[in-house]
Amino acid sequence: MTPRDDALAVRPVTEPEIPDWIRALNTGFLRTPYVSDDEIADRSSYIDPSRTLGAFDGPRCVATFRSFPQEITAVGGGAVPADAITNVTVTVTHRRRGLLTRMMDRDLAAAKERGDVVATLIAAEYRIYGRYGFGPATSMTQWEIDVQRAGLDPRWSAPEDGGRIDLVDGEDVRKLGPELHERLRRAQPGAINRDDRWWQVTTGAVHLTRAPWTEPFYAVYRAADGEVQGLATYDCDDTWTDAKQPLDTATVRGLIATTPAAERALWHHLCSIDWVAKVKSGRRAPDDLLSLLLPDPRAATITTRADWLWVRILDVVRAMEARSYEGEGTLVFEVLDGAQLAGGRYRLEASAQGASCVPTTESAELTLDVGELSTLWLGDQSAVRLAAAGRVREERAGAARVADALLRTSRRPWCPDIF
Repeated sequence: MTPRDDALAVRPVTEPEIPDWIRALNTGFLRTPYVSDDEIADRSSYIDPSRTLGAFDGPRCVATFRSFPQEITAVGGGAVPADAITNVTVTVTHRRRGLLTRMMDRDLAAAKERGDVVATLIAAEYRIYGRYGFGPATSMTQWEIDVQRAGLDPRWSAPEDGGRIDLVDGEDVRKLGPELHERLRRAQPGAINRDDRWWQVTTGAVHLTRAPWTEPFYAVYRAADGEVQGLATYDCDDTWTDAKQPLDTATVRGLIATTPAAERALWHHLCSIDWVAKVKSGRRAPDDLLSLLLPDPRAATITTRADWLWVRILDVVRAMEARSYEGEGTLVFEVLDGAQLAGGRYRLEASAQGASCVPTTESAELTLDVGELSTLWLGDQSAVRLAAAGRVREERAGAARVADALLRTSRRPWCPDIF
């Protein structure tokens, strides 16, 4: 149990304290602690002080925590209100004093009171957030493609389906991108919303002083009827051998597509750029189509495979009723929650037509921590595997298989973004 140091004040920051809060944030992430006027102006323009917490040792900020409103897509396309947590640090001189616990407890209680269904975060370290009821709900994979080995036609110049690929600029992306992403988000479990500032920052209309801006390439796929169905953002380096042979690498910053045709065409485009010998995919879904789109799938090598979006359920009934189900059945499960935000026993009745989840006094068939339920919620993990690992307990033989039949999905959830 982490000791608490109640002599240190944990509270929302005031406007004059924002520079010191930023300094503590930069220190915690091992960036230069220097805080420029531009960084103060930038962060002050979008943070909500009431949801920006700091721990203070006298006047000095020694821990940081921020949350903001978010929507996450549940299985089936439902938009679920979420408490997105970010900017979490504790200065090295003030670790092991319960500061993160105090900030987390305060934020989650406020989120529950607001009516948020889940909380979300991207975990820099795996071992921190399980004790607060979070579980890894999506994962990501990064690939590196050897273009020469891939087997694609090097003379390819346009999609064969009547569509086309156009190179556009940031202004075009700010016009076309938001609606395209919304169509993707409505169909992709685990995806989150992007606000206007996201598009401003990622297209260079707003420059962050802590991240030098380099204009990327933007490739848009339009179907034969003119509808925008895909967007790839990428950089290319400038690498040549001593024999004057080009060995450039195209690095994907982001690629979204609402149809397989768009996805196929954009990857083919990236693998057909003159001088490009390698393509780095950036963060992709764990079951991404990429390798299957290549004549030689071995040309795509996995370079990273890791957990990504973590979820913490705050309202079991609304979370379970917000998603759809491919199977049909009933499951009574007991949720253990040390924070007493979402614990209890529930009866889930689900089918393709909808679901009902209600508190019950019936005997539980499955017992699990809220973090394990959060891991299962988007359909990526298996209750049978968790039971084998001792993280889920069957009170009735076969209950974990019933849970898998109800909760698992044919395609895996994916969150394209970081926050």
